[in-house]
Amino acid sequence: MAANAPFHGSDLEKIEQLYGIPKEEITGFGSNVNPLGLSVRLKEYLAGHLDVLSSYPDRDYTALRQAIAAYTGTEAAYVLCGNGSTELISACIRTLSPRRALLVSPSYSEYERELRLAGCRPDFFPLSEEADFRLEPAQLIRSLKAEPSPDMLILCNPNNPTSGAACAKDLIPLLSFCQERGIHVMVDETYAEFAPDVDAVSAIPLAKDFSCLIVLRGISKFWAAPGLRLGYAVTSDERLRSEILSRKDPWTVSSLADLAGRFLFSDTSYIQETRALISAERSRMLQALSGLSVKSYPCFANFVLCRSLKKEVTAHLLFETAIRQGLLIRDCSDFPGLDERFFRFCFLMPEQNDRLLACLTELLG
Repeated sequence: MAANAPFHGSDLEKIEQLYGIPKEEITGFGSNVNPLGLSVRLKEYLAGHLDVLSSYPDRDYTALRQAIAAYTGTEAAYVLCGNGSTELISACIRTLSPRRALLVSPSYSEYERELRLAGCRPDFFPLSEEADFRLEPAQLIRSLKAEPSPDMLILCNPNNPTSGAACAKDLIPLLSFCQERGIHVMVDETYAEFAPDVDAVSAIPLAKDFSCLIVLRGISKFWAAPGLRLGYAVTSDERLRSEILSRKDPWTVSSLADLAGRFLFSDTSYIQETRALISAERSRMLQALSGLSVKSYPCFANFVLCRSLKKEVTAHLLFETAIRQGLLIRDCSDFPGLDERFFRFCFLMPEQNDRLLACLTELLG
């Protein structure tokens, strides 16, 4: 990786090598992981149940699917479990094998990668900066009417890197159109649990009415457990579920991840503490940013997309200044549609956020 190439939030080893900063001393504002870390109650629970590692998990993950269903308010039969949401993104795309797919841009690059690996040509629906990167379902429907029509639509809601979100009720006309046209709609809700009103954003309750809908989530971000590799999909399309299971390797969710999932989705104290922290810091940080030479875009996730209003202050300069203070932000200039002044950071603990604000104020104050 070139020294001036944007780094991912997980590139700590590369940054350590290039900048000579021990990775343990880097505060990561680029990975979008819950700053509370792994639940203390979950740690204690797992520590007392490590013997589970000597057994295979239930091949059908019945108890885990029931726990996910209770947490999300859906049917256990609709739930598929996987080795992180990344496995399920791949499994859905390869099973559906779309000829053409429509992606919102800018968004998470893994969708395009998986589509191309499956031999699909993706088309792109650009979000407008003038409209604060808001997703307008009516405009999306017009794009879907274009010939040749896509077989698949992929959305990230809230979106990464923009942090914007569409309300689930506003997606109903879009889902109705796609259901009529035979277009599958994959909605990645990796960041939905951070939203101010999760119920307003989540499309999971719509799965029972729209068999074209597949909703994906994981435990990497909200639950701060990327190493456990647990994700899930919700769809009422029985044939799709059966086909995915017939192609999928067995036991891709470990016994430990299975056990952790059954516990953490009922950890209401952790859920409440996380939402209170993110809500407070999101409001506080946005207010602080309003006093700097920066534009922040509406955010529903645990991170915010910003654009420097000083021409001479690029995202790369901000990154370089921050990393030399042990602060890792995301230079977003490599996202399609975003130029060299866009950057992103997530909300961490108050004292960590204060350090980043002081750094940003040096250049943007």
